[in-house]
Amino acid sequence: MRNALPVAKRLGPWQARKARYIARTGRGWITIGRVFHGKPNSLRTVRKERWPEKAPAASARSSRGETLNLPNLITLARILLVPVVVWAIAVREMQVAFLLFLAAGVSDAVDGFLAKRFGMASELGAHLDPLADKTLIVSIYVALGVTDAIERWIVILVVSRDILIIGGVMLAWFLGRPVLVKPLLVSKLNTAAQIVFASLVLAALAFGFDAGVSERVMMWIVAALTLISVGFYVREWVRHMNGGEAGA
Repeated sequence: MRNALPVAKRLGPWQARKARYIARTGRGWITIGRVFHGKPNSLRTVRKERWPEKAPAASARSSRGETLNLPNLITLARILLVPVVVWAIAVREMQVAFLLFLAAGVSDAVDGFLAKRFGMASELGAHLDPLADKTLIVSIYVALGVTDAIERWIVILVVSRDILIIGGVMLAWFLGRPVLVKPLLVSKLNTAAQIVFASLVLAALAFGFDAGVSERVMMWIVAALTLISVGFYVREWVRHMNGGEAGA
């Protein structure tokens, strides 16, 4: 019968009180299992097992705070590539412009893969990536419009859409109703169409082939998706300002 009694009753008053507290709160249950199986000396290990040193937490904070990782550096390089692409279009070096634009597209896929595959996603990257995409697309459309490579009304439409979205976000912020702009499906399709259209125009100018029909079709697809995405974003913005949730 004596061996069947809990070990805590054979400990000192302070140790027994500590063992009862740990058993009641659920802390250190692995160690308590050993304590009540006849190893009262293992009470000392409760502090080590349930209250580890703070080094792991510090390392976790440092990993979360590490923003200038490889994907973000690739994104920054893509932003720095924008003026070079614009220069190449301005001086009619279309092959250089096409290759640089292609490299920018590949880098966009690479940094996204690295961020998801190796857990390198960060808040800075979430803001830098769409900024890099919009900077590249808008700059290339403006450069192609200035050089008469594409019709200027499509340039005005593409640029005006982004200005409208940014203006709506800023207005909501000034009115004390900050809005979180979530990428809609139509917006993703619009961005993909804009990239395909710009790639087709640059490739035709770089390698001298006629893509008249394909360019015309893609231009109208870009125009339609741009107008549809504007309508969706205006609807979500009005819903948010009236008290609903923005985004879809």
